[in-house]
Amino acid sequence: MPHELLTAAQAIAPALIADRRAIHQSPELAFEETQTAALVAGRLQALGCSVQTGVGGTGVVGLLQGARPGRTVLLRADMDALPIDERGEAPYVSQHPGVMHACGHDGHTAVLLGAARMLAGRRQDFAGAVKFMFQPAEEGGAGALRMIEQGLLDNPKVDAAFALHVDPLRYAGEIATRVGPTMAAADRFELTVFGTGGHAARPHLAVDPVVVAAHIITALQTLVSREVDPADPAVLTIGSLTAGNAFNVIPDTVVLKGTARSYSPAVRDLLERRMGQVASGIAQAMRAQTRLDYERLYPPLVNHQVGVDLVSEVVRDVLGPDALVPRDLMMGAEDFSYLLERVPGAMFYLGVRGRDWAEPRPIHSASFDMDERALPVGAAITTGVALRYLAQP
Repeated sequence: MPHELLTAAQAIAPALIADRRAIHQSPELAFEETQTAALVAGRLQALGCSVQTGVGGTGVVGLLQGARPGRTVLLRADMDALPIDERGEAPYVSQHPGVMHACGHDGHTAVLLGAARMLAGRRQDFAGAVKFMFQPAEEGGAGALRMIEQGLLDNPKVDAAFALHVDPLRYAGEIATRVGPTMAAADRFELTVFGTGGHAARPHLAVDPVVVAAHIITALQTLVSREVDPADPAVLTIGSLTAGNAFNVIPDTVVLKGTARSYSPAVRDLLERRMGQVASGIAQAMRAQTRLDYERLYPPLVNHQVGVDLVSEVVRDVLGPDALVPRDLMMGAEDFSYLLERVPGAMFYLGVRGRDWAEPRPIHSASFDMDERALPVGAAITTGVALRYLAQP
């Protein structure tokens, strides 16, 4: 027999789907989520939550008080989209060219609004408070950190935090999580190679930064393959190479942009230090120079044992033991990590792959989509997590 929370979530599935589609059709980039934030604030106010807007830029915080004093649990969703042109034929495709909800944040927002609705109807049943965090700029803008810096975890003090993220590799109805390191630290770098430009037919009179950059790109890959312990995950990727714009001209400079991912602080330090040394050494040997601008972004996301245990209990109770599936370590990054550095909790992952799909529809791609039957599942589990946490002594 379906659990009461799942039955209640399925009853509001049309509203969840409508909200998800409305947000999907009108995607907004980081710190531009004004329309989405207005929708969220209106929904929360209608439920009787006290609402703060403009937190961390365009973030929204809702507070739902229970019947009696108690602890405070935070539930989080992100609202920003990505600069991607959507490819799809669904009736709810993006109406904003070049912008798309390709990471499921539309689903995250709809699910949390659904959970807020379910919890508001049960406020007489729990002690304490639920703080709903709808953040801007998860995609590289550290919107979560901005909200923390503006008092997100205070008034009332947050005792635990939980977040849901879609998983395109898992089927709708499945929930995955894991204890400990779950998502990687993410850093961004820009490496400039300075040479001496000249005529392409007279390379001996120039210092070709393109050739130097090619050697550097190859050598940088050895940092992971030959200097990092194979048991310690790390990734170094060059995602952009910008040089000249004429076929017969050797340019003065080449700019490489990329990302480094790791879990261990020691590996993070090694990659930053050795990137500069390797690039500078190769450039010097080839009569060129380099400059490395290295920026540390998100820390690794580390789930707490107590948070994973609570989520797992809720999944088994609401969906049954078969719905709980393992989560693999991955090198993607998440700024929910800033919250888990400060309070206990966990991120868990909602399967959104349709069982009749021949292949997954991956996040951060123009073909991303989700089986919307997963939305009430996410709302039921999110609601259950909050209720279970607040029921603890």
